[in-house]
Amino acid sequence: MDDEHYRHSRRRGAPGSDPSHDDIDRLRYFTQPNPDRPSRHRRRRDDADGPAPVDTGRAMPQRIEPRPPQGPRRPAPGSYTPPPAPTAPAQPAPPMRRPEPPQAPSQQYVPPAPHGPSAGRPPGPARGLPPGPPTYDDVERTPPQTGYFRREAVYDGNSDTGPIEVIPGPVDTHTGQIPPSPVAATRTQTSGEVDRAAVAVPAESTRPTTTGREASDARSAEDDRPAQDERSGTEEPPAKAGRSGRTERAGTAGRSGKAGRAGKDNRKARSDDRDTAAADTARKRKRKRRTALAFVLVLFVAMLGAIGYAAMRAFGGPSAEDYTGATGLADVIVEIPENSTLSDFGTILADRDVVKSSQAFINAAGGRTMEGGFYKLRTQISASTAVDMMSDTSRVHRVGLMNVPEGLQLESKKGIDGKTTPGIFEMIADATKVDINGAHRGVTVKQLEKVAATADPKSLGVPEWARKWVTASDVKGDFRRIEGLIAPGTWEYINPEHSATQILSELISQSVSRFEKWGLLNDNGSGLTPYETLVTASVVEREAKNPEDFPKVARVILNRLAKDQRLEMDSTSNYKAEVTNIDVHGDAYSDENPWNTYQIFGLPPTPIGAVGERALESTEHPAKGRWLYFVSIDTDGTTLFANTYEEHKRNRQKACDTGLLSTGC
Repeated sequence: MDDEHYRHSRRRGAPGSDPSHDDIDRLRYFTQPNPDRPSRHRRRRDDADGPAPVDTGRAMPQRIEPRPPQGPRRPAPGSYTPPPAPTAPAQPAPPMRRPEPPQAPSQQYVPPAPHGPSAGRPPGPARGLPPGPPTYDDVERTPPQTGYFRREAVYDGNSDTGPIEVIPGPVDTHTGQIPPSPVAATRTQTSGEVDRAAVAVPAESTRPTTTGREASDARSAEDDRPAQDERSGTEEPPAKAGRSGRTERAGTAGRSGKAGRAGKDNRKARSDDRDTAAADTARKRKRKRRTALAFVLVLFVAMLGAIGYAAMRAFGGPSAEDYTGATGLADVIVEIPENSTLSDFGTILADRDVVKSSQAFINAAGGRTMEGGFYKLRTQISASTAVDMMSDTSRVHRVGLMNVPEGLQLESKKGIDGKTTPGIFEMIADATKVDINGAHRGVTVKQLEKVAATADPKSLGVPEWARKWVTASDVKGDFRRIEGLIAPGTWEYINPEHSATQILSELISQSVSRFEKWGLLNDNGSGLTPYETLVTASVVEREAKNPEDFPKVARVILNRLAKDQRLEMDSTSNYKAEVTNIDVHGDAYSDENPWNTYQIFGLPPTPIGAVGERALESTEHPAKGRWLYFVSIDTDGTTLFANTYEEHKRNRQKACDTGLLSTGC
């Protein structure tokens, strides 16, 4: 009757929410048997046979939850009812149920046997437990939430061993309930051992009374709650027990299955790690074997190459074929680029049919060093003949080679000693003059002077910073307008087959690169323009014989320019003179030309010679001093400097005493 009433009460709803609740209470009063007074049939059976044993093996499973304890009736509004004293009603006998499969020992907690003060205590209600029937392990459970643990004891009405102490799970903070935990209670009776799960019931103050409908709704919500994804990394709550107890076992099995799967995953991961490490080791070994094999292969190829080269050098071969003649068939101009190797030499000569094979020339050269440039050679000559012609120290077979000294002018000059110093134009003509199979090649001095006087400065390679002075009226139509724009040094690549304009353009363009490399544009501390600095440096180059005097001579020129004093340099008066003489006098002194600084103020319109690196750097960084005069007193170039004219006259007298000067002594 109790189970039937409870089942119907769950369907109708919780107490207080159904209007027929009072009628149900009255019906229970008349139909519910009094647990304190057993029926006559129960009394007769107990008197005859004693307490009926519980058939745990054949007991039917509890399908309906026991009736929850009835709470006190709600007091009327405005009235106060003192709480009744707690009483411990006798525990009713559990119903018969069907035997369940035995639980695994790891899934059920067995408390220790009672001992101490609690041992031998007479049976009775548990301390601190509210009245009401016990709850068994087949009662539907709610997964525990966060809360606290509480230690309680329950009495088994049929036990002679005293209270059984159980530890329920944490308090569910969501519902205010303590989820039951299965406890294996073991007791010894005269008729045998009986194992039954005892579950602690929460106190009335902490577990609110729940009607059948509320409990049903809670179970439905728990059934509909999806399981957490085990891939999320969070711990999955324990599965709740079903009405028949199978749900708890399924949850335990699920957790065991998941643990097994996790173990398999871990083993698989470790196996994969081992496989990866083994694969890495295998790749490293394979890479080492490949490296060693490549090294051995390269060494083998190098050895084969060395052996083959030695064999070719010793026995020759088809690639070392050579001509036998020494006179050849025809003249040819061959250009060897700068920094070429002997192999490059041989390839170029073979292409121009000078030698028959490149290897023949390399073998004949024997490792000798040769210069690049233009050569006049013969076709189809032996390799040894070609080597002799190109390595001749007299350079009779070289074409387009000239060496311009510092301070050299464009035109040739005759000195007081009767010797003529060839100018730059004459040197270019000599370097390019060559006969090729009876035809004349090269340029003449007249061609060079004409082009220098009339050609467009841009076509001649004149830089932007010099075009203003090159096109000035004082030098218009004069070939001397490009004076000083060809730097001194060795020129090895003057092509004899080029025109005068091409030759001058190549020389001036390469010279400008040298001047800029020497700091003319970006390291000039003279205070002059680049072209004026070049003009001053050309005077320094011609006036001082010793390079250590260059900075002082440059300072004298700058000091006179600053005082607007004539330079009166002998080198400027000799620039246009027919005969150059260090002791300037006569027409050279009085000639009124733009370059004669005895007659003009300031700098000459153009440089007076080829400017070397030392003279240019000395002009860019002149010495410090107040000198205004200097004079060379001997043929060794000893130069004396003076701040005043009186001191200068005394120094000049020394030059007269040595015989270097005769004018004005």
